[in-house]
Amino acid sequence: MSRRQFEITPELMLRAYRAGLFPMAETRRGDRLYWLDPELRGVLPLDRFHLSRRLARTVLAGDYLVTTNRDFGGVIAGCAAPAEGREDTWINPEIERLFTALHRMGHAHSVEAWAPAPGGPKLVGGLYGVALGGAFFGESMFSRARDASKVALVHLVARLRLFGFTLLDSQFQTTHLAQFGCTEIPRQAYKRLLSEAVEEQARWDDEAEPEAVAEEIRRLREASRGK
Repeated sequence: MSRRQFEITPELMLRAYRAGLFPMAETRRGDRLYWLDPELRGVLPLDRFHLSRRLARTVLAGDYLVTTNRDFGGVIAGCAAPAEGREDTWINPEIERLFTALHRMGHAHSVEAWAPAPGGPKLVGGLYGVALGGAFFGESMFSRARDASKVALVHLVARLRLFGFTLLDSQFQTTHLAQFGCTEIPRQAYKRLLSEAVEEQARWDDEAEPEAVAEEIRRLREASRGK
């Protein structure tokens, strides 16, 4: 982990991700960014993602409207906001600025979960990350309603599989992510996977057919049976 000594630009961010590094701020109010290159990297295997029967039922029931790139700013703000058990975050204004710039360039994407509310759907959960070739680097997620972020994650995985992505980087393994099959792999093994994934010709598509996504979610559940 090294202290920032020069201006970080969106272009530099993309080069860093390609090399296996990612930036974080120490605190929400901190003004420094640090490059991280963990010895163990969290990865969510797209071909072995674990989807429980209960969560699959929730996702397919359509209790939440799921969209992509409809409110990137709202998602990153939700991820940066304090929550129960997480009074501070690593997302400072500089992080928000950089990822918003990457979003405008077509490299950062969000998945949103909306709940019915008076006056129109309300954003209650979501996640965002960076796409580079066939690699997707998951950055953060938030939830203000039961299973909202989980629903967004399942939709992300289904879309990545449909779009031809081969690597879903979660940065770190957490207890929350372990339930979906997240594993830790050594730095060098991760970078071998990364070097192959970034050369793939995957393409993010906001216009994915809802039924195609639903069918992919059913395949995820079928593959999870017996695990």
